[in-house]
Amino acid sequence: MNLPNGITGFYLGENTKPPNVDGKQFKQLCFAIVSRNGGKVINVSPPQYPVNFYCAHVEFSRDVFYILLNEHYPYLSFASVVAFGEIKFIDVPALHELFSPFYQVIDAAELNVSVDQKMLMKMELNSAELEQAAYWKPQTIGQVIFNYWD
Repeated sequence: MNLPNGITGFYLGENTKPPNVDGKQFKQLCFAIVSRNGGKVINVSPPQYPVNFYCAHVEFSRDVFYILLNEHYPYLSFASVVAFGEIKFIDVPALHELFSPFYQVIDAAELNVSVDQKMLMKMELNSAELEQAAYWKPQTIGQVIFNYWD
């Protein structure tokens, strides 16, 4: 998976600032999709320093988990655990299908692909992102897309 410039939330200046996704739309979709299918949205958190993603805490099919959306690109995933330094990605096939028309839903297997600095250098990441990656040393694609870097 090639990651676009600004995916981490770091950039060089205002003229290279990455786009932002529509957080209001994400919240509305979470409530509509989850509740229409028998689930419940517990809360939705916007990205707040140092987090670079929206996070919806939901109960669905007797499971409690999270729906994550990158702040800058329409990359969505699901996780069973979301804590500083630890996100455990999971697949939720029923919701994957329902969110797919709106976002690029990334499977857990793809998010758990190992990365190293050499691999990141071949992507579209800018120098500020590469510097952060060198410091934080992400182990997986998921840790680059959904991070707590400051």
